[in-house]
Amino acid sequence: MTSHDPTDAVARCVAWALDGVVRESPHHFPLLTRGPLRFTRARELTPVFYGCFDWHSAVHSHWLLVRSRRLFPATHWAHAVTDRLDQQLTEDGLSAEAQFLAPPERRSFERPYGWAWLLQLAAELHGSTDPVEQRWSAHLAPLEGLIADRVRDWIPKLLRPVRSGEHSQTAFALGLIADWADTVGDATMRALIHDTALRCYGNDADLPIAWEPSAYDFLSPALAEADLLRRCLPPDAFARWLDRALPGLSEGRSLIAPVTPTDLVDGKSAHFAGLNFSRSWMLEGIAHGLPPDDRRVPRLHDLATKHLAAGLPVLATDEYAVTHWVGSFVVYAVTRRGIWR
Repeated sequence: MTSHDPTDAVARCVAWALDGVVRESPHHFPLLTRGPLRFTRARELTPVFYGCFDWHSAVHSHWLLVRSRRLFPATHWAHAVTDRLDQQLTEDGLSAEAQFLAPPERRSFERPYGWAWLLQLAAELHGSTDPVEQRWSAHLAPLEGLIADRVRDWIPKLLRPVRSGEHSQTAFALGLIADWADTVGDATMRALIHDTALRCYGNDADLPIAWEPSAYDFLSPALAEADLLRRCLPPDAFARWLDRALPGLSEGRSLIAPVTPTDLVDGKSAHFAGLNFSRSWMLEGIAHGLPPDDRRVPRLHDLATKHLAAGLPVLATDEYAVTHWVGSFVVYAVTRRGIWR
């Protein structure tokens, strides 16, 4: 994985995102209302994150564009990305997004997956010395603050984690939010996530990874949990936790193999198009969290490489069920975001 040149893959994903973030239909917009609410276009309510089929995919597609622009500034598409983001990440537009989310009845809107990606977008812009990115970051700040407050209110009430392989999964969201907290220096949020992760997962043993994946997974419940715990435990303690949680790794078993998506048109079945990428970055993250001489590290790197290689052929598709979201997973994996800012 570390030797893979990501430039071509990132360019393909950037092209998907440049189209997707301004593509208004088809669109899925789940919304609770407490009275009449009339609108004909999603952008009337969410004037920035209206594309890419749904709000969370629009958010992480903007993250894709910001990260790709920052890491590959000399590419032929960098100016197009800057222009598109300048049109999208406006002060008025992001202020309207915050106003839309502010009412109490929307306190669970896009919880936790969309929240986590919004904070990832904020983290990607945080601390930039680029005046353009500083402007986008300032415009995003009110929405960032609202989401962070929602997270702080939600986590203490979370009595049990959600262990699904889709958007509701707790471990994946907490991992992304922990990285945001580290980036912006929010020690209180970091401690809250640390305590919650240990409370929810610290005593786990024999995770049923053999049951994975479920039919519509794009995240691994077991690997995401381990990828979260490596953020919360020192290497030796994480190694001991992993001994209990996934003992097969210590016994030399691979535990999982790459998946092959068989239907890229159906939105749910197309989730497999992203699973290889998320598994790849989680395996890399787990390896990164172990002591360097841990005997599982080479096996984890090998599994990560195989999953990444198995996932890359999906870049040839033009199916919108894939292109509106998978690019973010590709970019996250090939640029190693989980372990490198």
